[in-house]
Amino acid sequence: MRTSRAVSSDPSVPQEPSPGATRERLWRIIFLSDTPAGRAFDVVLLVIIALSVLTVMIESVPSIAASHARALLYAEWGFTALFTIELAVRLWVVRRPRGYLLSFFGVIDVLSLLPSYLELVMSDTHYLMIVRVLRLLRMFRVLKLAHHLGEASVLMAALRASQPKIAVFLFSVCALVCVEGTLVYVVEHGVNPKFSSIPQAMYWAVVTLTTVGYGDVTPVTVLGKLLASVVMLTGFAIIAVPTGVVSAELGRQLQRDTRKCAECGWQGHDPRAIHCMLCGQKL
Repeated sequence: MRTSRAVSSDPSVPQEPSPGATRERLWRIIFLSDTPAGRAFDVVLLVIIALSVLTVMIESVPSIAASHARALLYAEWGFTALFTIELAVRLWVVRRPRGYLLSFFGVIDVLSLLPSYLELVMSDTHYLMIVRVLRLLRMFRVLKLAHHLGEASVLMAALRASQPKIAVFLFSVCALVCVEGTLVYVVEHGVNPKFSSIPQAMYWAVVTLTTVGYGDVTPVTVLGKLLASVVMLTGFAIIAVPTGVVSAELGRQLQRDTRKCAECGWQGHDPRAIHCMLCGQKL
């Protein structure tokens, strides 16, 4: 009897295996973790990923790299070969290989392989293999934590709703930086060589406005110091703005998610809704 195709609720998992009993079995092992073989595959894969990341980190230590250069080289290319074979098998078992390559984990898989092959023509790119650490995100599925990722949708919805307000805020900050940087340049450039141009003064304004304060560029005139004080106080005032905007939108999203119809149980109504969108019952 033909094995029925499983459908995963994880959006990062391709929903359809490629036709063929062998491909379906491999698809279930590679992309799902509902069988002993699937769980074993995921655990082994996570261990290999962790070891490959550890190898890249160790290679950055000069003493270890000098004494174990050949072993580290073999290890890097061994991990690269394993990941290349794994990606090839993934593309073989899915129905739409291009769709997987364009998915989140597909892009990460490809990016984790590129540095090794780029090193053949460009030196020192192998350190970019540290991107393989992102592949450890698969542990959410292995440890049955994938459903918790759905909670992130509330935060993402709040961020999307905040985009127009944040965009206006950033535009205002950029305009403020231009004005303050230009004013300080006018005051300082004749007596302070560090303010050699308006872009340099704008850099100082950004550093001061964000309360970072590197100290590499500082005003020396009395008027320049007064302007610096205004910029510092302005920085304290505006830091809380994006936090407040996102917090307000997050509160609205949480309220929307918790509004539940007593009649049909539908949850997720707009905070301004009066009646249930499903059954029409008054909320």
